[in-house]
Amino acid sequence: MDAAAAANGGPEAEERKAQRSYWEEHSRDLTLEGMLLDSRAAELDKEERPEVLSLLPSYEGKSVMELGAGIGRFTGEMAKTAGHVLALDFIESVIKKNESINDHYKNTSFMCSDVTSPDLMIEANSIDLIFSNWLLMYLSDEEIDKLVERMVKWLKVGGYIFFRESCFHQSGDLERKVNPTHYREPRFYTKVFKECRAFNQDGTSFKLSLVTFKCIGAYVDIKKDQNQICWLWKKVNSSEDGGFQSFLDNVQYKASGILRYERIFGDGYVSTGGVETTKEFVDKLDLKPGQKVLDVGCGIGGGDFYMAEEYDTHVVGIDLSINMILFALERAVGRKCSVEFEVADCTTKTYPDHTFDVIYSRDTILHIQDKPSLFKSFFKWLKPGGKVLISDYCKSPGKPSEEFAAYIKQRGYDLHDVEAYGQMLKNAGFSHVISEDRTDQFLGILQKELDKFEKNKDDFLSDFSQGDYDDIVNGWKAKLQRSSAGEQRWGLFIASK
Repeated sequence: MDAAAAANGGPEAEERKAQRSYWEEHSRDLTLEGMLLDSRAAELDKEERPEVLSLLPSYEGKSVMELGAGIGRFTGEMAKTAGHVLALDFIESVIKKNESINDHYKNTSFMCSDVTSPDLMIEANSIDLIFSNWLLMYLSDEEIDKLVERMVKWLKVGGYIFFRESCFHQSGDLERKVNPTHYREPRFYTKVFKECRAFNQDGTSFKLSLVTFKCIGAYVDIKKDQNQICWLWKKVNSSEDGGFQSFLDNVQYKASGILRYERIFGDGYVSTGGVETTKEFVDKLDLKPGQKVLDVGCGIGGGDFYMAEEYDTHVVGIDLSINMILFALERAVGRKCSVEFEVADCTTKTYPDHTFDVIYSRDTILHIQDKPSLFKSFFKWLKPGGKVLISDYCKSPGKPSEEFAAYIKQRGYDLHDVEAYGQMLKNAGFSHVISEDRTDQFLGILQKELDKFEKNKDDFLSDFSQGDYDDIVNGWKAKLQRSSAGEQRWGLFIASK
């Protein structure tokens, strides 16, 4: 702890004292197990270290600042290609161990300092990548606020911040006499970084734009635990538009809106029919234990938990909405199943060829304008013999009415008739394409959902407003009207590679 902090006293000084004491105790054993606080450290490190490194933007020839560098399991890896790595840790024996391991990299320097210290002077706009692995959970809320503001100032415009934390609960199994770690919910970190602003002397301001946010797959594989979560942010001008993701999170899928949808679709679901249609459709996939499933537009995770728990599959759920993934991660706590979640844009995300046995998507691809390109990606990502199953909003053949066209435009949807939708899958290379118009089933589900919702009005109003209730009821009645008139359709598509 620096002298200024000690002299000031107060809660922050006590926080630093507790954290220093904790890490001085656990730094007596400068081994992988001692640093990860886990008896399976070697097994975890073998999987998670390359995974974490694969999530970083290119830092070849660039400046990297590693906060809370520990004994250097990432320092040396980054030093192989970075222009310069500054490794920093507040425990002297730890940073000295790091230096003894990695000082043969001549582009690396080592510093013993507390990240909260005002004496830590880093030139503004000088760093390309700030990296930390298990650091913020050892700081107070107030210390994090201050540090994030400083990090944004240290970063060059276009630079990145990557950090990874243990959320919700402890995961390491080594015994600890006391544990001052803050196991926060991921929405805390997301909010702090999202709301941070930095200002130049000329008045220009900068913010952080979220690039990705996901749980570490190694911990899902080995421990069936989604509590290891990482973020990648990019420093951009404050005037930069958040794009379609911003629309989803601030308009269509606000947190309150997601919870409203869940009340009508059922716990864990934000797609037509909830668990009933999930069971019906998943049953068509003939899933086998150990198979890998990609859920595109996973929402809040209900279908993913169902596939993982009922069929012993490993499910990767991606969604462009940050709010959806936040809820999905919260609902994953304590489930102990092989599901990992990630904020990702399916139109730009890449996977190695032949990665998945099944690609599954429920009422999501209506948002995608270039479906042919997406379906070609699906085809590449699937293993030979793999299957794709999609349910989606469709339209009748021909020109829509002015009213329906206005609805499509307002929502930003790209709708096709059922036959044309199936043809796009065939054009992408899929065979045995089944294209079914499920509009009659859709109408039955909508009416059933609406009847149950109206019956439980008082229960809903105990948690939400009359306006929320009216929005759901009016929305469902409008869908019933459009579908009864034959304009809005609902399609089910199954195909094989």
